[in-house]
Amino acid sequence: MKGVDILGASKSGTGKTAAFVLPLLNKLQKVVKKDEKVVRALIIVPTIELADQVSRTIVSFSKYLDIQTVKVQGGSKKTDQIARIKQGVDIVVATPGRLQDFISDKKINLEHVNTVILDEADTMLDLGFLAEIKNILKSCPANKQMMCFSATISQNVKKLAKEFLRDPLIVEVSNRRDVVNAIHHRAYKVDKKRKAELAAKLIKDLGVGQVLIFVNKKDTADKLYEYFKAQEIWTTIIHGDIKRGGRAKALTLFKSGKSQVLIATDIAARGIDIPELPMVINYDLPELTDDFTHRVGRTGRANHKGGVITLLTIHDYNAFSTIEKHLKLNVKRDIMDGFEITDKQPRQARPRKKSLREKKGYIDYDKKRKFTYAAQKKKREEDRKKGITKKGLKKKK
Repeated sequence: MKGVDILGASKSGTGKTAAFVLPLLNKLQKVVKKDEKVVRALIIVPTIELADQVSRTIVSFSKYLDIQTVKVQGGSKKTDQIARIKQGVDIVVATPGRLQDFISDKKINLEHVNTVILDEADTMLDLGFLAEIKNILKSCPANKQMMCFSATISQNVKKLAKEFLRDPLIVEVSNRRDVVNAIHHRAYKVDKKRKAELAAKLIKDLGVGQVLIFVNKKDTADKLYEYFKAQEIWTTIIHGDIKRGGRAKALTLFKSGKSQVLIATDIAARGIDIPELPMVINYDLPELTDDFTHRVGRTGRANHKGGVITLLTIHDYNAFSTIEKHLKLNVKRDIMDGFEITDKQPRQARPRKKSLREKKGYIDYDKKRKFTYAAQKKKREEDRKKGITKKGLKKKK
């Protein structure tokens, strides 16, 4: 409300959208003019789904205010969006690509914008929208309030904030550990060739009405979709190669309960808000802890119970251990009956047990280890001078 630039982070499902929309509406209602509509606030989001979600929230909250909102996004007719802008608009919710096109074609005027909000900033950077964001901000006045929101504050988000925000106030409501602590986690070890089979069995055995399954690649999503269809599991799918209409239809079928399973890639699933989603399955393990956090955040939203199942092949063990370490988790790794592991198990380093003196801090293990190496090296040199081999025998002259 004071106009300070903000870098905000809070876990998925806690109400970040409401946190910036409500103060924005309060600020705008004091300055908007019914007969002189100009774009005063710009909200930039990475995906079409998130644009839909944010604009629905604004329309709902501004029901009794004279504030007009327009979506500027791909997948819809440009002419319809341009016509809406010409009628007069106060808030624009936009994806970077389409907004950049409108600016280049001089179809939108951002000279009166006094508030810019970057929502899901980390996703926009992952999608490579940095150049578009820079160009968009050049079209806005220099004197404006900027807010940058994300589920987590990554190094890339910090760099973005440093470049565009002026002395921002950092508001971090929760850490990443909170995101996963309220959710029940399970992990199953499985051979790579039997992952799809195990996923189908889990879905049937759980008897859950809605299951969101995450994969890393689009072709994996397509193959899993075909397999589930053959298993007579009602499934829909969303990823980057599916057009807006197909993605919207898949999401509608899933939300209405007509489809039991939704298979999605990380980028396509950003902005999906499904109330009381009971189960998320990590079919593929994500590369980054932040992506794992985002996936987990689709369930257990608004204090509802949620569950997460992660499938692990032999190549995932160490990466999953890293995620557990970052989020301070300890997930039991089970093997489903009938799915015994036949893949060759990797050798994993066993943690060295510390002595009581080390635990109490009397011995610095790293210093002790360096001393041991130095002592061994010194002894080998002495033995070499004496002509003693590794076996402890003197060389024959």
